[in-house]
Amino acid sequence: MSRTVGQVRADVEEAVRWLAGRVVRTPVLRSPVIDGLAGARVLLKAENLQDGGSYKMRGALRAVGRLATAGHTGVIAQSTGNHAVAVALAARQHGLAATVVLPVDAAPTKVDRARAAGARVVLAGTGVEERVAVANGLSAESGHPVVDAYDHPDVIAGQGTASLELLEEAERLGTPLDVLVVPVGGGGGVAGACLAAAGTGIEVYGVEPAGCDSLARSLAAGARVPVTPAPTIADGLRPSCVGELPFAIVRDALRGVVRVGDDEIGAAFRLILMELKVLAEPSGAAGLAGALRLAPEAARQRTIGVVLTGGNVEAALVARLMAQRPAEVTSGEGAAA
Repeated sequence: MSRTVGQVRADVEEAVRWLAGRVVRTPVLRSPVIDGLAGARVLLKAENLQDGGSYKMRGALRAVGRLATAGHTGVIAQSTGNHAVAVALAARQHGLAATVVLPVDAAPTKVDRARAAGARVVLAGTGVEERVAVANGLSAESGHPVVDAYDHPDVIAGQGTASLELLEEAERLGTPLDVLVVPVGGGGGVAGACLAAAGTGIEVYGVEPAGCDSLARSLAAGARVPVTPAPTIADGLRPSCVGELPFAIVRDALRGVVRVGDDEIGAAFRLILMELKVLAEPSGAAGLAGALRLAPEAARQRTIGVVLTGGNVEAALVARLMAQRPAEVTSGEGAAA
């Protein structure tokens, strides 16, 4: 992996040491039913149980902590929700002011969580470009730095600690990972996963909702390709373009990208709730949907790791997904780009 991005696995290991005692070391879960569907052992890292409800807490704490040490008194962030919540919580821990920019159609649960953490919430448009413009303007006015949701080395290293913990737990259980699967929004999490798995021989896959597949298209083109995100229940996985730094990290390290539909995400959501007895948001459940779509190829493998990236979901959406007739999870060749 190229060092042009200035990151190697050691950066993630350093982040693990720094975050020790500051974040929850979330459990790794397993279900015989899910194993049977995948034809392999599936270990799921329950980051939906993390402080703030998602693994975004890891990168936010790492980045905000270093900014606090450098003397900054406030931070700015934009996201569809979980990163904003995490930055707000991290800023509160370090005594910094936080302003977060969210889309006007952000999930109310995530808006409420950001406000409860003490952040000033600014609602701006529905697309990432609008939020970025507002965040940059607020930064110019206040002098407070922007903590990008995925195009930031400390954020990527922090997110990568979830994958590294999963790798370590799999080794401890005597079932080392052959495959690691991570949902993709802007790419920070899957970039961190690639760093965590560097030199191990583990195949890393990203998962994108159909129509929100900037990373898959970018890998095929050899350069970043923006998309107009399609509607999806996975609200955290719809940035218009993969981040520059994440793409530089994953372009030569990622085994492939799996595209999944909302029906598959919904089926994975129900499996997680009914079989693991934990609540994951659709964006987090997308990782399991991708792992199950990989099942024919992954069956030759012994162990698949999946990062359940978050659990902040609206009650009404939970009710709607659970009321739907459970669909058989699909799988097939040609799923990975």
